[in-house]
Amino acid sequence: MATDPKPRRLRGHKDTVTCCIASAVTPSLVATAAEDGCVCWFDMRCKEVMDIMEVGKAAVTSLCFKPGNENVVYVSSGKEVKSLDVRMGSSCSWKVLDCFEYNKEEINQIACSSKASFLAAADDGGDIKIVDIRQQRIYKTLRADTGHTSICSSVQFLPWRPWEVITGGLDSKLVMWDFSKGRPNKIINFGLSDVNNGGEQCFNPAFVHAIAVPEIDMLGKSDKVCVVARGDGVVDVINIEAELDSVRSKGSTKPRKGSQSRSKDTDSEIQDQNGRTRLHLDYSSGGHTAAVSCVAFSLFGERGRFIISGGNDKLVKVWGWTRYLDAEQTSGSCDLLHLNINHNKKVNWLCTTPADTENLVVCDTTKVVKVYSVA
Repeated sequence: MATDPKPRRLRGHKDTVTCCIASAVTPSLVATAAEDGCVCWFDMRCKEVMDIMEVGKAAVTSLCFKPGNENVVYVSSGKEVKSLDVRMGSSCSWKVLDCFEYNKEEINQIACSSKASFLAAADDGGDIKIVDIRQQRIYKTLRADTGHTSICSSVQFLPWRPWEVITGGLDSKLVMWDFSKGRPNKIINFGLSDVNNGGEQCFNPAFVHAIAVPEIDMLGKSDKVCVVARGDGVVDVINIEAELDSVRSKGSTKPRKGSQSRSKDTDSEIQDQNGRTRLHLDYSSGGHTAAVSCVAFSLFGERGRFIISGGNDKLVKVWGWTRYLDAEQTSGSCDLLHLNINHNKKVNWLCTTPADTENLVVCDTTKVVKVYSVA
């Protein structure tokens, strides 16, 4: 279903908005960040911005809450990550708790582990710094020479695997890491034709621009997956456990002397425990016609029921991906598009809130944040 709704507009930034996060504890609370170096706080019950925090002069590239304590927010700007103590209420206040400067290149995304033990920061050099939050020191560096060969654009911890992170990059690779050992468990290269279900759908390379993983309480009704936003307009849903099982099964058979293992760089279609292959949402499924810039799981209603994607084609798409699981299909992805929103601007980032209305927040190439209602 295509729609052109009139969104609510949130004003407070002076430059292009880069990212946003929504509170899991307070359904009406949203934070946004921009190239103006500021973080704006909005309460959806109020008309005006609650507070504007001037974090620094450089653009803020990523935000995340500390799990279990949303009074602490991590903010990346340039090559550093700041930990902020934020108090919202009748009088708003904030202060810097810590500042981590371990990355040598500009940080693209940060993420915090589900138990708030570690922070990951992915940068332009292809490195991922893992910071021990409690010890306030660097724990491990995931080097570009064993994983990404270009910009690392995105990083997420796997909540059901406490020592693993997953990253995506502009080398078209998705890398599953054991960060305790500092090495990859699996590398999927979307730049190769045999992982693309028939090849690329447009001229743009299959760069990985963003990834999303379900929160731990969503796992009862969904597989343990990673959603990938690709530069060629595809949204892929990858079954993590099936991918790792394929590595273990290959590892159980030692290759003959002189042969080379291809498990790190190539993949045919991998089936999960129910016989399903990777879910591939492209233009033939009603998908994007330009690069997909961001993806997220829905927090409203039945958590994780929808996957929401935004792209350079100025569209926001809401995918009813759980119907694919419920139907126990073995192939195909038709009729999964739940809603198609004509946003009219290229999408930089988006997030969802737990509220029944005004639950989809979209950041685009302007300084104004848009909010839609999705049911």
